[in-house]
Amino acid sequence: MNPDAHTLWRAPRWALAVLLACLGMLGPFSIDTYLPAFTGIANAIGATPVQMQQTLSAYLFGFAIMNLFHGALSDSFGRRPVVLWGLVVFTFASVGCALSQHIGALVFFRTVQGMSAGAGIVISRAVIRDMFPPADAQRVMSQVTIYFGVAPAIAPMIGGFLFVHADWHAIFWFLTAVGVILWAANYQLLPETLHLSQRQPFNVRNLMRGYWEMGSSARFMMLALASGIPFNGMFLYVLSAPVFLGDHLHLAPGQFFWFFLVTIAGIMAGARWSGRLAGHIKLHHQIRHGFLIMLLVSIVNLVLNLLFVPQAWWAIVPLGIYAFGWALMVPVVTLMVLDLVPERRGMASSFQACVGSLANGLVAGVIAPLVMHSTVALASASLLMMSVGLLAWIWVKPRVT
Repeated sequence: MNPDAHTLWRAPRWALAVLLACLGMLGPFSIDTYLPAFTGIANAIGATPVQMQQTLSAYLFGFAIMNLFHGALSDSFGRRPVVLWGLVVFTFASVGCALSQHIGALVFFRTVQGMSAGAGIVISRAVIRDMFPPADAQRVMSQVTIYFGVAPAIAPMIGGFLFVHADWHAIFWFLTAVGVILWAANYQLLPETLHLSQRQPFNVRNLMRGYWEMGSSARFMMLALASGIPFNGMFLYVLSAPVFLGDHLHLAPGQFFWFFLVTIAGIMAGARWSGRLAGHIKLHHQIRHGFLIMLLVSIVNLVLNLLFVPQAWWAIVPLGIYAFGWALMVPVVTLMVLDLVPERRGMASSFQACVGSLANGLVAGVIAPLVMHSTVALASASLLMMSVGLLAWIWVKPRVT
């Protein structure tokens, strides 16, 4: 924690949480905003569905790879410069997407978008731990998760509105405007939270030593899996939303918002409860509660889909409960990851985000196309991904304090 933290931010704590949540929202916002225009973009630039899927996979893999470096750079040069330069690159990449005339250009600029958007979520986590002691950091992380949860709900609505009332180019011009606004807000408001005494020397040898220490640490990797993989149990449904909601549940596009509303309500409720529990129960117990909720509802979801033809009135509810369980435990596990290497919190945040993003890319590019044809396959894959995180936590729990 920065010893001068109390002098760096004098506004209410929730205001910092909002600023950091907006940074964290940039990544998922860039994913979900253009999903409603998938078919329209493909028709406009002559792309196949498989090629359009690659615009999503390219973004996610660019996001994952560059995440390895955002935090490490911020450990050496400070949090603020990495955030501001990341927003500059994101803004220009959004312009490139808007001006793309063929699939190759769109894939390229989406990759650059992904590489730059990750700075927000990586640095925001490190800033929280720079500024607050453990219990307060959990509360702020929970607040960030609440605000962060709004992005996947409103992004498809905004994207669908822009696509219907303008065209697909307007979606990326909108993201350009978001980049400009965020840059201006962070230039004016975001303090430098990394204390000079905590800066790491920037050289390849030092970086490689840090990556090796984390990558070879079973405790670190298991915690990263426990925090990152369960998210894909619900992210899978977000990626499969057009097929899951339209083909399986027979909802009209104008009714898709119910799915996002229920899921985000679960995230916001779980994150709020996580913040209220901070300092009142043991961290291990809170994580156990979250995983137990996800496990039970995943099993119920699979059984229901095996026994009944899916109907919207019951098929969406388990996903909201799953989201509640995930949001209840993830702020705690995230902070545990950062505190394993307190002298390299930026790099730890990077490595953690990279693990989660690689999983997201695998789900988007491989798993979702394989299972979206069947609600039973979707429920099975969701349970499997949650189980990976649960097994990782069971292994690491006795080894962390």
